[in-house]
Amino acid sequence: MPKTTPTSRSELDPVIVASVLGADYARLGHEVAELEAAGVDRIQWDIMDGRFVPNLSFGADVVAACRPHATVPYEAHLMVEDPDQWLQPFAAAGCDTVLVHAEASRHLHRTLSRIRDLGVRSGVALNPATPLACVRHVLDQVDVLLVMTVNPGFGGQAYLATMEGKVAEARDLIARSGLGTMIEVDGGISAATAPRAVRAGADLLVAGSAILAHPEGRTAAVAELRRSL
Repeated sequence: MPKTTPTSRSELDPVIVASVLGADYARLGHEVAELEAAGVDRIQWDIMDGRFVPNLSFGADVVAACRPHATVPYEAHLMVEDPDQWLQPFAAAGCDTVLVHAEASRHLHRTLSRIRDLGVRSGVALNPATPLACVRHVLDQVDVLLVMTVNPGFGGQAYLATMEGKVAEARDLIARSGLGTMIEVDGGISAATAPRAVRAGADLLVAGSAILAHPEGRTAAVAELRRSL
């Protein structure tokens, strides 16, 4: 997979990323195909190891098996301890972005460099209680900065509006640095909260329950999200 160059915020509308954490695991291939047909821009795989967060989710083999069922980009959000061992498997599975948690990475600069060396985009995620200062000195190695707007590990949580200040701070830091790092938000994103996240400075919006559990279906959910922005 060729190395990709981050797209600057001014070149695109907010990107809608569907999390498949709450999807039907018995038909994941069909689920990602349906999400693409509904109009999402990307698919996020929430990778959980039962240690960094309580739950277990997908392995790289599951992601690889679902890769032929959609053409939109995949990203792996590694909510795992010792993420380095999982970088290559998820890149090889077809994820064009691999995100690690700053809290789980002992040598974060090295880890981010390794992700880029695999020919995919590098991402770093920050839990709500983790300050932005933790990534200030590695930002030149970060293609996507993920600001968690819930605590990781469970779907369906309420959006933490207090994280908008961190998003705005990150937007200012990136602008002053002259880098092309994009800002992603994940947790409690819906038509009600997405505009607030975008106003704060978010480029990518991860939505799970708001898309998967919408009473009028996935296409209506994506359209509602886009209209809200």
